[in-house]
Amino acid sequence: MRIFLTGGRGMVGRNFTEHAAAAQHEILSPTSSELDLLDASAVSAWVAEHKPDVVVHAAGRVGGIQANMREPVAFLTENLDMGRNVVLAARSAGVKRLLNLGSSCMYPRNAPNPLAEQTVLTGELEPTNEGYALAKIMVARLCDYIGREDASLQYRTLIPCNLYGRHDKFDPKHSHLVPAVIHKIHQAKVDGRDTVDIWGSGKVRREFMYSGDLADCMWRALDQFDTLPAYLNVGLGKDLSILDYYHAVARIIGFEGSFVHDLTKPEGMAQKLVDTQRLESWGWRATTSLESGIAQTYQFYLEGLQA
Repeated sequence: MRIFLTGGRGMVGRNFTEHAAAAQHEILSPTSSELDLLDASAVSAWVAEHKPDVVVHAAGRVGGIQANMREPVAFLTENLDMGRNVVLAARSAGVKRLLNLGSSCMYPRNAPNPLAEQTVLTGELEPTNEGYALAKIMVARLCDYIGREDASLQYRTLIPCNLYGRHDKFDPKHSHLVPAVIHKIHQAKVDGRDTVDIWGSGKVRREFMYSGDLADCMWRALDQFDTLPAYLNVGLGKDLSILDYYHAVARIIGFEGSFVHDLTKPEGMAQKLVDTQRLESWGWRATTSLESGIAQTYQFYLEGLQA
């Protein structure tokens, strides 16, 4: 199978190409310098020329609360334009199957937890990452509409929970919770500090899955595309408090200090746990424990420091 993978240099893309199943397929994943996904005509021409059997859209501008609040215009426009260009290019070239990656940010801020797929667009979004969420919703809906207009085109969206893992971003300005905490606690230990600050109370709850597990689910989806619903949550079905993640990282790194809460900082939604009933009925479950995932991610972080 010839696969056009966008975002091949990102965390999800790298884990996808490092999966054991990748060796059995031809993966085409041009860099941003080779193909600018923001250039609609270039994307259309590239897809028409290379004629992939399936498109996996994993590219995007991503970041944590700080980045989303600082640059909402870029998070909205770049994610929307990339998704629109890739999806419409695939349709124009006659690509029958496309796997789009959404985000749990697509769910309304007041939707009941666990977050079920049918609650997308039933309420207001979380303001701290609204631009990103709007873009993700629009691309997912575009895939949905294309399928409604032409049943021969199977354009499906996976909605992962929060992710962490190898090839993550550890720069505090651009990272999500787990890699940011790994960097912060590692630095505290190296500097000999006995306290680490936490944004907010630490009581809000989040679900974080190891990115290698998402890659495994993506490969299963490609293998069983006919069984995929329009939207499918991919998560663990269980969450932890922010403070729990700090303690888990501290155990792996060997930090024995304490945590100080900055209650002036925003925390985002109180809980963001995806409903995995549809996923479990589909027959897939994540296998990497939090401890194992953090240990592998921390090892990758240390390798990056030594490079």
